[in-house]
Amino acid sequence: MRTTVVLDSDVATEIERLRRAGMGLSEALNLLARRGMANASTASTTVKYRHRTSKIGLKVDVTHVGDVLDLIDDDR
Repeated sequence: MRTTVVLDSDVATEIERLRRAGMGLSEALNLLARRGMANASTASTTVKYRHRTSKIGLKVDVTHVGDVLDLIDDDR
């Protein structure tokens, strides 16, 4: 399949490095794509995000940021 793609400079640099090592353009692009897919599938299973909360003694409800900003603007 033939198609036109726009590569970011860091991707183009890595493809050029692989081509200087003797790899063809399609082969280099496929290798980088496979590396990215492999990293994406393993990264999602290894890291779990946990949000920690703590009481900081605020006297203002900061649930709605817009309301807080309005409050700050009114004080000026």
